[in-house]
Amino acid sequence: MDRIDQNIVRELQKDGRLTNQELALRVGLTPSPCLRRVRQLEEDGVIRGYRAVVDPTKVGRGFEVLVSVEVRRDRETVEAFEDALRELPDVVEAYRLFGSPGCLLRIAVADIDAYERLWIERITALPGVTEVNSQIVMKRIKEPRGLPVGRQAASS
Repeated sequence: MDRIDQNIVRELQKDGRLTNQELALRVGLTPSPCLRRVRQLEEDGVIRGYRAVVDPTKVGRGFEVLVSVEVRRDRETVEAFEDALRELPDVVEAYRLFGSPGCLLRIAVADIDAYERLWIERITALPGVTEVNSQIVMKRIKEPRGLPVGRQAASS
């Protein structure tokens, strides 16, 4: 990826709804080569998709919890746990980690009662779960905007 591709990705991360004309103007290209580059970035898997960023409170999911989960560490159990986890729509992010905890989840539900039901009925019942610890999110300070692209300025 050259500097122009990096700029294209950066601009699309800021606003995925830019028209090709607006994007071309921002990165210093004419529309036709800009579109070719965007399509190539999509074909190469650099750009994997476009999404809407939704306000969780406006869709009844303003109560967020970070949950660390310990799972028995044999391959079959871990695979069964991960397969079952993918079926839970309230789990909006999930990461398998090195060390302890073995898994970190971000869960978004309506309120504490909804989380308690999910915790009792689903999370603790997942295959191989041996421990569940919950941290309620007080305030979201920084939201994910995609990965940084290209060289970053050195910090002083």
